[in-house]
Amino acid sequence: MTTDQPTVLFVCIHNAGRSQMAAGYMTALSGGAVQVRSGGSEPGNQINPIAILAMAEEGIDISQGVPQLMTTEQVRDSDVVITMGCGDVCPIFPGKRYEDWQLADPKGRPLEEVRPIRDDIRRRIEALMAEILPAKV
Repeated sequence: MTTDQPTVLFVCIHNAGRSQMAAGYMTALSGGAVQVRSGGSEPGNQINPIAILAMAEEGIDISQGVPQLMTTEQVRDSDVVITMGCGDVCPIFPGKRYEDWQLADPKGRPLEEVRPIRDDIRRRIEALMAEILPAKV
């Protein structure tokens, strides 16, 4: 990377729930200090409507997101790659930070079960931001 701005890629299977919520949080909470990407190993055809609703409760609109295929270029061009249940499909490049977040898939779950997943994602995003962004003086 040639910029001081870190780039984070969030990857889940369908790029319709967990990775979209994580990207929404990172975009909103970092205030543009992080370049955010997301993708899926087998992209769905729309964002999970319950994930959209859960994030709307937080004041974050992810309704305009479009599930997309994760590319090798996205991985190569990212500083941090966060996978969520997609196993070993993500290519590995030396010097990248990889984390696998064990999160339940919100697909097919009611809002009451998606809220705890959303809240767990927020905690993880806040912790990740504390690690990758310089402290404000």
